[in-house]
Order: sequence, then structure tokens, then C-alpha cells
Amino acid sequence: MTDTTAAAPLLELRGVTAAADEKTILHGIDLAVTAGETHVLMGPNGAGKSTMGHVIMGDPTYTVQSGSISFDGRDITELTPDKRSRAGLFLSFQAPVEIPGVPLSSFLRAEIAGRPGLEMKGKEFRRRVKELAGQLDMDTAYLNRELGVGFSGGEKKKVEMLQLLLLQPKLAILDETDSGLDVDALGVVSRGIDAYKKATDGTLVIITHNTRILEHLHVDRVHVMVAGRIVKEGGADLIPWIDEHGFESFEQVAGHGAAADPQAVAASQGE
Repeated sequence: MTDTTAAAPLLELRGVTAAADEKTILHGIDLAVTAGETHVLMGPNGAGKSTMGHVIMGDPTYTVQSGSISFDGRDITELTPDKRSRAGLFLSFQAPVEIPGVPLSSFLRAEIAGRPGLEMKGKEFRRRVKELAGQLDMDTAYLNRELGVGFSGGEKKKVEMLQLLLLQPKLAILDETDSGLDVDALGVVSRGIDAYKKATDGTLVIITHNTRILEHLHVDRVHVMVAGRIVKEGGADLIPWIDEHGFESFEQVAGHGAAADPQAVAASQGE
């Protein structure tokens, strides 16, 4: 007898409305991501995609005005970012920060400290980090440099991938990880994502407005955001459609507050 009971979502947002500096950015967001799935959040610049990632992670810049966020069966709406991280959430930054005076290796050691199953002694830690750096074609000399200082955009994204592989979170939110990367750097990031999935059967929410990084991924669900609202959801077949038509029809529908299907709108306009 087949079990038809749907798996409970690993991550679930219910009616989340959020603001920054009293300006509402997200409006009634509903999202459910099951363990092991890869979801993609797409939309034009300024749609609120990155805001949603930061709200999920608990960035204090944003205030959840209504709704709830649950992760791994627990309401995390009021949890601080460090506790969300230790619960198994990970957010890669669109623009990774620089921290002068803090060597990358020391930062990585601090990240895994106190995490069950991840703590390592010095020799084991160095071996593991060098192994992961090798997977990412990353010069191990960077481990002794100040975090992010003087790093190129591609090098900063490699550091983000290094953290992803080291921490092995239950769910990783990758915010515009492909932004500004050349073909070689994009290939390294893609390998990092693939290695994460293979090592952990991890769950991904990929935020992007570019389809390049999605070409070699199995995508389970696509969500399109415009003006802080999710206006369309579908399968992976939505990606090539967006690649061809862009977001204009979604913006038109959102602008009129209409219930029409953006794809149907585009078809009626002969796109």
C-alpha cells in the first residue's frame, strides 16, 4: 500500500509580511519547501527576493509584521540569526562582507565551534578545509588572508561555497551567487552546489534573476516574485519560458492586481 501522506515542509512561510524602516517590502508570502528539494526564486531587480532570504535568516534589519516562519518543525519567527544558523539554515550573501583582521581560517573555525558533528581538532580541521578548497580550485593561501579583504568577486563566492560545504546545513539559501561571475567562476560555484547536494542530500532555495546557474541543476519548483509578492509558481519548465520572455508580463499582471496568468498575457501579446 502506497503512503500518500505528503511530507511536512522543512521550511514554511505562512502569510509573511515584512518591512524595513517601516516600509513594507514583502506582502503575505506563502512558501513551502520539502527536505531534499531545490526551489528557485526569480524576479526582476528590486522584487524583494533578497529581502525574503534575509527575513528567513532573521536579519534584524527587517521586521516581520505578520505571519510565521517554521523550520524543521519549529517556529523560528522570533529566533536570532545565530540560532537559526545552528538549527541548520545557511544564507550566502549577494555581496559577501569583508572583515579586516580576521583570517579566513579563524572565521571558519569559529563557525563550526559548538556544532554537534562538526567540531574538529586542529590537524583534522586543516585537512578538511584544504580538501574542500581543492574541490573549489581555491588556493589554500587564502585561508591565511583576512576574510574577504582584497578578494575578487569570484574568490568571495568561493569562500561562500567553502562555508556551505564545511557547515553542511539542512537548507541553504543562495542569494544571487552567480552575480557578476565569469564562466570559470560560475563553473566552480556550480560544482560546489553539486558537491553539497551529493554529500548531504541538502535542500536549496536559489535566489536569482539569471538562469545560467540553473542549467545543470534539477529544479523542483520555481517561484516568481514581483513587488514583494509571489505572483507565479510552477515546475522547472517555467525557467526556459522566463529565459525567453523575461519578467515583463509578470510585472504587468502584478501592476494591475489582476488574477490573469502572466504566460497567457504574454501569449495574447504575441511574445
